[in-house]
Amino acid sequence: MKSIFCISGFGADHRVFSRLDLGTHQVHYLDWLIPIPQEPIGQYAQRMSAAIKTENPVILGLSFGGMMAIEIAKLISAEKIILISSIKTRQELPGWMKWAGKLRLDEFLPLKSFPLIEPLENRNLGIETEEERQMVSAYRKKVDPRYTSWAVHEILHWKNTWIPENLVHIHGGKDHIFPIRKIRADFVIEDGGHFMIMNRAEKINPILSKILDEPAGMAAQGSWSK
Repeated sequence: MKSIFCISGFGADHRVFSRLDLGTHQVHYLDWLIPIPQEPIGQYAQRMSAAIKTENPVILGLSFGGMMAIEIAKLISAEKIILISSIKTRQELPGWMKWAGKLRLDEFLPLKSFPLIEPLENRNLGIETEEERQMVSAYRKKVDPRYTSWAVHEILHWKNTWIPENLVHIHGGKDHIFPIRKIRADFVIEDGGHFMIMNRAEKINPILSKILDEPAGMAAQGSWSK
């Protein structure tokens, strides 16, 4: 039995993992913290990792949570790092996000969501059902603006170039947030969007089962069929 620590996406919580089948493994959820003003992502990762009390855990990160999983893996030893709908390095960041970071647009433009553009945001997220729409709407309403400002800045300015050897990346072929053309994934859900953890869970679960059943260290050996 493994200890799996799950990190949700931008401003989300444990509910986004509700359709994953992680078998009999011990599953824990790392909550997002309110950032200290101008807190570096490495320092934030240090604070978040304090909740991990198990040696060599599996860290599963969704979207921005995947980026945070890599930052935590720089600080503690992990058996495996699993990314879903995320990126591994700055090279996989979409070009428009890189330019937004260079132009410091996050410092000048309002970061709150507006009802008029929420349907477009939902489309880009790959939301397909009313349940998913309501979940995302609830996240928008409850997210702390201090977290929003910090997280957007850290995403746009992420400098990471390190890829852990024990990392496995699952991505959607129709992801509009992190387009597949920029991604080198180990497993691709061809019809999966950014929110595929909810609406393509039946395709993700067999992959997760395969990953978790493999002995530690197998990820770097290319032993899994895609």
